[in-house]
Amino acid sequence: MGSVSLKIGDGTARFKRASRCSSAVNFLMLFSVVTTNLFALYAFTYHPTTLHHHNYPKNISLISEKVSLILRQIESSQNKLSQMEKELLGYKSIDLSGPNIANELKEFLNHHQLPLGKDSRTGITEMVASKLILQGCEPLPRRRCFAKIIPKVGLQPFPVSLWKNVSEKIYSWSGLGCKNLACLNSKKLNRDCAGCFDIVRGYETQKYIKARSKNDFLIDDVLAMGSGGIRIGFDIGGGSGTFAARMAERNVTVVTATLNVDAPFNEFIAARGLFPLYFSLDHRFPFYDNAFDLVHAANGLDVGGRPEKLEFLMFDIDRVLRAGGLFWLDSFYYSTDDKKRALTRLIERFGYKKLKWVVGEKINGSGKSEVYLSAVLQKPVRV
Repeated sequence: MGSVSLKIGDGTARFKRASRCSSAVNFLMLFSVVTTNLFALYAFTYHPTTLHHHNYPKNISLISEKVSLILRQIESSQNKLSQMEKELLGYKSIDLSGPNIANELKEFLNHHQLPLGKDSRTGITEMVASKLILQGCEPLPRRRCFAKIIPKVGLQPFPVSLWKNVSEKIYSWSGLGCKNLACLNSKKLNRDCAGCFDIVRGYETQKYIKARSKNDFLIDDVLAMGSGGIRIGFDIGGGSGTFAARMAERNVTVVTATLNVDAPFNEFIAARGLFPLYFSLDHRFPFYDNAFDLVHAANGLDVGGRPEKLEFLMFDIDRVLRAGGLFWLDSFYYSTDDKKRALTRLIERFGYKKLKWVVGEKINGSGKSEVYLSAVLQKPVRV
């Protein structure tokens, strides 16, 4: 199933993924637990018929010997289990005494004493580092490495950069199916990005300033709803950064959270002179409480269709949005009635004021009707 290796000097540490590893280890662990419990049961329930009251010291000594035997067997089983696990995983340890081992790697892989001494719950006194290393940098340990340099030639000054393409050579296309912008614009990468990299002639040039349906709110209309002014905003799953570009034209700073899924979204947004945030919605927002005047989200809010994730995400949106700030839900797709009811109930729990609420239908590419929700909600002042 493949392997991950780290070549250091003349040695190589390998980590193989084996499909039979889990079952074998689990069986050995189960066998060890059953065996040790049977020994313990025998030791504490054994009563010889010839034993009299004056032989109590001998009986206690016999039990102590059996308990010691059980403990030695448990330790032996643990050692065998550890060795078998290493063999099944194909792990070969690294000789840290070698002259070609980097000092940083030695520091990471060596055992480290716990700063507060022995842990009362587990009894351990040392912290052992994980040894999973991929290409020296990721995922563990997070080492000091130089990123691959791609010359950023031909970048335009702001605000010309907002609506002008640059050379495709400044983007990293490694691991992507498309290798140019024309390929990206010919595909529907997600519900919010169909041709979204065409910022010269495509629909992106009209987005937020010209409506195609009643679910498409105009950006100036939404800004007019904000009490106390809109100065900084947060865009969740912002595609190629067009929302942030329109806001920048109105002197509003917007941070766009996105991942490079199927396209170089972060680099493209940065090339437009905007602020990209390479960020997964599985994590807590890296912002302080009540920081933003506006939070904008479209179908990026649908985190895998899991209601518990949506609930956590809504709580984090509420946390970073200031009282009186706006939450703009932009053409969110209702795939089922249950999903519609769940989202509606979730929004109502927060007590937001509905400044604008539109449920409408759009015809998709296959000619079928789909239901979308667009809303502008105002966060209440809570005491």
